[in-house]
Amino acid sequence: MGSFRNADGKSVLLKMVKAIQDNKAYLGEVDGLIGDGDHGMNMNKGFTVFESRYGAKNFTFSEGLEGLGTVLFNEIGGSMGPIYGTIFMEAARAGEQFDVIGAAELGCMLETGLNELYDIVEAKVGDKTLVDTLAPAVEVLKNPPGSFKVTLEQMKKAAENGRDSTKDMVAKYGRSSRLGERSRGVLDAGAVSCCIILTAMADGIIEYL
Repeated sequence: MGSFRNADGKSVLLKMVKAIQDNKAYLGEVDGLIGDGDHGMNMNKGFTVFESRYGAKNFTFSEGLEGLGTVLFNEIGGSMGPIYGTIFMEAARAGEQFDVIGAAELGCMLETGLNELYDIVEAKVGDKTLVDTLAPAVEVLKNPPGSFKVTLEQMKKAAENGRDSTKDMVAKYGRSSRLGERSRGVLDAGAVSCCIILTAMADGIIEYL
């Protein structure tokens, strides 16, 4: 199949939750090298609150993203809550209209979230943020190299490459930006968590294809 049903999205969201929970300590370690060290704790808190609040309910992919985004935006600390909250809530609103979701639809959703993020932060590719992971992933979805499954696999690779690219960058935003050149040589924690989320999302969708 070249798409999955929006109505089947619950398992995809729960796979994203588990991925963040499984990587809580790792995200804290990465963030602790040049940041506050609380990224894993905060992300785990938000995703776990979502799971406890919605896990027993039925919801679509877009409804799940809306619920997750709302929790992250309103209920976790740090700057990443509002950032991820904005991305997910805007992606959800773009996805409400889709009964089935393929590369074009998922690309539309994630691009909408990314564009909304651009409206609230000035970060761009090369600034050592999650944009370095999300933007190339969106580009793959907008220019699919093959079937939806092939496209999702390539999206994962683009996200990984984007994440890895942040290691050689100097941070432009957040606490780590104060370190200047000393922020080089370490992955950006937001780019890492974004890659984890996108990978889990892709893997969850692939199970339906």
